[in-house]
Amino acid sequence: LMYASLATRPDVTHAVTLLARFSQNPGRVHWTAIKRVFAYLKGTPYQLRLGGSPTVDLIGYCDSDGMSNPDDRHPIGGYVFTIGGSISWSSKRQDIVCLSTVEAEYVALTHACKEAVWLQNLFNELFPRKARTPITVNVDNQGAIALAKDDRWHSRTKHIDIQYHFTCQVVELEQVKIVYCPTEVMFADILTK
Repeated sequence: LMYASLATRPDVTHAVTLLARFSQNPGRVHWTAIKRVFAYLKGTPYQLRLGGSPTVDLIGYCDSDGMSNPDDRHPIGGYVFTIGGSISWSSKRQDIVCLSTVEAEYVALTHACKEAVWLQNLFNELFPRKARTPITVNVDNQGAIALAKDDRWHSRTKHIDIQYHFTCQVVELEQVKIVYCPTEVMFADILTK
């Protein structure tokens, strides 16, 4: 399952990550869950398609589950970057306990922006061009977008570690453009469920 999650099937990443926590001592409920993941994989054929749309725009999607785990309050953050099809994705339990959904989305956005800057540098080396446009990162939380574009909320966010304000810096340098994307069309949503 781990190989499928990492290499070809990002849609099962969240389930595999949760099940991996119990790999040392799995119970009956975990084996049942693993069987359900295999049944899902068997029932949803996934094909790699070459070609597709002629677009060369790198587009990102970022989402967080907003602390839906009542046990530890560590949100799950995820992102997907596409050029025609998915080229980079991540689903990860965040290291910190967030105090709000906005903060959880903002932390997930920081991880997506780090990946966006890395991908932009990679493409600049592989395909040098004179002018680069900022990478669009779609987010489904208006508060996280406002926080990334303007640091006027400083009194409400001074508890957030400085490393997560990296997003403001890359937005200001026009390396990343953050855009609102409704949850219904959010590609990264599947990585947090």
